[in-house]
Amino acid sequence: MTMDIADIEPVDRESTAGIIAHRLREVIMNGSLSPGTQLGEAELARRFNVSRGPLREAMQRLVSEGLLRSERYRGLFVIELEPGDVRDIYAARLAIERAAALEVMSGDRDSAAAMLDETVWAMVAAAEDNDPTALSDADLRFHEVLIAASGSKRLARMARVLLIETRMCLAQLQSTYRRVDERVAEHGRITQAIRDGDTPAVLALLEDHMEDAVQRLAPGTTLRG
Repeated sequence: MTMDIADIEPVDRESTAGIIAHRLREVIMNGSLSPGTQLGEAELARRFNVSRGPLREAMQRLVSEGLLRSERYRGLFVIELEPGDVRDIYAARLAIERAAALEVMSGDRDSAAAMLDETVWAMVAAAEDNDPTALSDADLRFHEVLIAASGSKRLARMARVLLIETRMCLAQLQSTYRRVDERVAEHGRITQAIRDGDTPAVLALLEDHMEDAVQRLAPGTTLRG
């Protein structure tokens, strides 16, 4: 049986629920809604100037993504990342980014390094402007570019939700650095190792980068054993 596509109407714009979900996702990611915050339907409906129907649909999307948790009789809360969650996020990221890096190293390394350089310079500019939000955005962009440079759509899809959770971690991570140039330098070293074609160094630097983040966010927790 063939499908009659004539009956399918085009989608002209994102739904109201989709727009609300996007905006809530952003404020959770950047830390404006901190972990453990309870979401009040009435207040959010007033702020968004919408009815509770699309708001509830949007919040349920975030529940399914793991960014909100539902407590019976109490409501919805922004998730709080426990040490085990942090380790799990970074262990999964390491697996994906190692696979992406191996693909990059067998492809056009110079092009990938040039794109990564742009994100590192964005981090430098954010650090000079003392803009922690822009710094975290550029940090996240570095890893998105690395994965995209692999050319693997599946790795990119697998990373998407992880990078949302990572952005939550970055909002907390920025306060753990005494000097922001340390954070910039970590990414610069990864980029240079890619440009140099040093695969063992790239993989080791990625692992060190993830391990360092885990220990900063969840002291006493480690990726290694």
